[in-house]
Amino acid sequence: MVVVTNLDDATTDLVIAELHDRGVPVVRFDSGDFPAHLSFSAHIERNGWEGKLTTPSRVMRLEGARSLLYRRPSGFTFPHLSQQDARFAIGQARYGLGGVLVSLPDCLYVNHPNRIGDAEYKPAGLAAAVRCGFTIPPSLVTNDPVEVREFIADQGAVLYKPLSVSLYLLDGESCTVEVAPVRPEEIDEGVAGTAHLFQRVVDKVADVRTTVIGDKIFSVRIESEALDWRTSYGRHVYKVVDTPPRITASLFAYLNSFGLVFGAFDFAVTGRGEWVFLECNPSGQWAWLENETGLPMVGAFADLLERRGA
Repeated sequence: MVVVTNLDDATTDLVIAELHDRGVPVVRFDSGDFPAHLSFSAHIERNGWEGKLTTPSRVMRLEGARSLLYRRPSGFTFPHLSQQDARFAIGQARYGLGGVLVSLPDCLYVNHPNRIGDAEYKPAGLAAAVRCGFTIPPSLVTNDPVEVREFIADQGAVLYKPLSVSLYLLDGESCTVEVAPVRPEEIDEGVAGTAHLFQRVVDKVADVRTTVIGDKIFSVRIESEALDWRTSYGRHVYKVVDTPPRITASLFAYLNSFGLVFGAFDFAVTGRGEWVFLECNPSGQWAWLENETGLPMVGAFADLLERRGA
């Protein structure tokens, strides 16, 4: 079992602990460990890559890897090199070690790094959602302020959403750009500077986080006073709910379209009970929901990685 993640990934810690309890050997590392605390050697054979990967505490045969959990590693860094040399070394590491890790023979990826990259494009996710039968809010991606004003005039209440969650520093502090309502008078020529996502506000009564882990589905209704429940966790009410059959079919169609086996889906629930697709995060958080509801999600993740029934 291979786990590629950052040092502070508490969610993955839970899964690794479960695997250890089952007697499943795990080799864990972060991309940033290479090359100071991680080395590898790989040669290609008829059945794929063979060789070894060595950490300070483990030696793993590449051809023996049955599963690989890839979850938000920190990335390659070479702080001892000049900027130009570091840029070269990062490229070699990414396409060398990274290239081997994404092409291991007979390995289950949760999720495959390349497929994660595909699924993180929100416009691609919205297009896939429509194809797979989900209802989505009217949406606009643009850098044209005139188009935005017309969209707001047509749709009424509209939200601005960032297209990616990038590191943004304000006075040295890390912060995020929140989902927020926008008014026509707030739209100026600054919109032309980059791409933006705008969506009509869903008249919702609650949200649902649906986590798909292999063939298992866990849906939790979240009642919150916040417009975006992810900005404040203090006063949420959680309730396990059944997933409508139509939604279930669309969930698996969506994941299959991107080649994923895990996804954290967000839905807005209307007063009529309709589930409106907002997004799917291929590397989303989920462990806190087990603490809140008792759902056996850690076990499901360990089952998937252990390839039970495979």
